Amino acid sequence: MKKNFNLCFLAGVIAVSTLTACSDDKMEDTVLPEKQTLSAKIEQPGPLEKVCYYVDNNWSNTSVLLNGLQNSADTSFMNSLMTSIASMWGRSNPVLQFVNDPSNPNSTYNAISYGNGRIYYGYAIYYDAKAKGGDIVNAMILAHEYGHQLQYAYNLPSVQESTARPNELEADGFAGYYLRRPNGYNKTDFSQIAAAYEFAQSIGDYQTSSPGHHGTPAQRRSAVRLGFLLGQYNLTAANFDYNFFYYYQGVLNGTYKMAKNTVNPEIDAYMSQYIDELRKIQTGEISAEEFKHLK
Repeated sequence: MKKNFNLCFLAGVIAVSTLTACSDDKMEDTVLPEKQTLSAKIEQPGPLEKVCYYVDNNWSNTSVLLNGLQNSADTSFMNSLMTSIASMWGRSNPVLQFVNDPSNPNSTYNAISYGNGRIYYGYAIYYDAKAKGGDIVNAMILAHEYGHQLQYAYNLPSVQESTARPNELEADGFAGYYLRRPNGYNKTDFSQIAAAYEFAQSIGDYQTSSPGHHGTPAQRRSAVRLGFLLGQYNLTAANFDYNFFYYYQGVLNGTYKMAKNTVNPEIDAYMSQYIDELRKIQTGEISAEEFKHLK
């Protein structure tokens, strides 16, 4: 039987920076009904919100904000998915809306999580993800964006760097966690998640000194694998953050064998089986192809 590790971790005061929260600038409240084509400008994210991009891409000035996708089935799927993700974390839904621009479709190849409780999801990224990997890819992307909502709500991540990498890798971890949990997407076969994640990790970058750096593709693969492994346990967002960075920082820094996780000894015993694997993923010793076949 799995233990419940819903432990409370009181976070210390963390300075507000570009890596801890997005700005709360108000977005325009104009919402167009599904398929309406009247122009409506969408306010661009501010400098702080740019770390929350799924893809480093602004909305175009001719984009419109909609309540739905091209058909009701896709809209219902995404709304149900949003409810599932929020419910798993014991929280209410953020506002989920969609962005379209028939005159410049590629400009909607993005999903952005805003600090004022909104997630805007582009038509282009939704339909490309669905075409390449099916519903699970959009489930992963939306769970990633919701991970940012958890970061805003609980002043996470607990680790800060000079780039957006901790935010983005933890959001990848939140996505892997959701996809495995029985009260989430309930995918216990990692190969299904890994195949879907090829879409996401391909967006990884090597601009390690850029403020918007999301992590390299290999680091993003290891982050989602770690989140999936932690899905063995029922964790609060704060406890997930503690365990995610306990193991992830140890893997990155080569210090994972120097101390034991005494806070969650059962998790530590389980994770000890996978530490070397995580190291090999993030160094590239386990290739992208081998990653797809992990158990």
